[in-house]
Amino acid sequence: PSTLVAIVIGTVAVIFLGLDTRTVGDISPIGGVFPPFHFPDVPIDFEMLKIIFPYAMIMALVGLIESLLTLNLIDDLTETTGQPNRECIGQGVANTVTGLFGGMGGCAMVGQSLINIKSGGRGRLSGIVASVVLLFFILYLSKYIEMIPVAVLIGVMMMVVIGTFEWGSFRLFGKVPMPDITVGIAVAVITVLTDNLALAVITGVIMSALSYAWQSAGKIQSIEENESAGEKTYKLHGALFFASINTFHAIFNPKEDPENVYIDFEDSRVIDHSAIEAIDKLADRYQKAGKTLHLIHLSEECRLLLKTAKHLVEVNVLE
Repeated sequence: PSTLVAIVIGTVAVIFLGLDTRTVGDISPIGGVFPPFHFPDVPIDFEMLKIIFPYAMIMALVGLIESLLTLNLIDDLTETTGQPNRECIGQGVANTVTGLFGGMGGCAMVGQSLINIKSGGRGRLSGIVASVVLLFFILYLSKYIEMIPVAVLIGVMMMVVIGTFEWGSFRLFGKVPMPDITVGIAVAVITVLTDNLALAVITGVIMSALSYAWQSAGKIQSIEENESAGEKTYKLHGALFFASINTFHAIFNPKEDPENVYIDFEDSRVIDHSAIEAIDKLADRYQKAGKTLHLIHLSEECRLLLKTAKHLVEVNVLE
């Protein structure tokens, strides 16, 4: 209501004071008629698919990403749990149908959704009412919308930005890990500079993955136990994957270890094929040193993938 009042007051002030300012109608007319149903008059062949596929993928990625991010935000505000799968399917079906009426695909928007929530909307009916009212304005009240000064809309959009920005994010500085803050800032900057939300989010995901790999690389460690004559046990803790294999190899010293070495993977997890290769290489090192390596509590998937070390694996029936 306050936004509507501001628009009305600003428009009336411009009209009665005779201020020379651009209006919505000066930029482009918004009036129209109800779009007719029709199938696109284009050839449905491979050449056409090659032309539209890149644009379709970009629009789909941007639309789905923004819709899912908006859904998470609305869930937090309303303390509810949405259904992302249904939202994605519904959005895809709706965008397909609107294309048959000559329309452009759309998605959930953060600003409009927050305005809807703050105005009391909680169910899907509120979104339907908003779209129907917008259609009514375009069909029958467009001449009044075109009278709204652009300056008034700029003020409204500034208030929307101020209201939707997560100002509490500034309080996180110094309280959360610096990599997380860096990723957040990078995503915001890339979005502003490229105007491509999909690119920004994908970049953020890659940065987060690299940050996790870097932080987890040094977390794998070993506790030596049950050391006796001719035997030694390494009990591993942490994830073994491509980023931690160097630390993994540094733990062992085949030349100084006893004849029988046991590696207990009960508290460790082998993540990828690089870890499998690391175990194979370690088995080679112990074989060349004339030592016997036993791998216990190793997952079944790893036992199936191991090559060099497969005949050294001690299978525990209790696994």
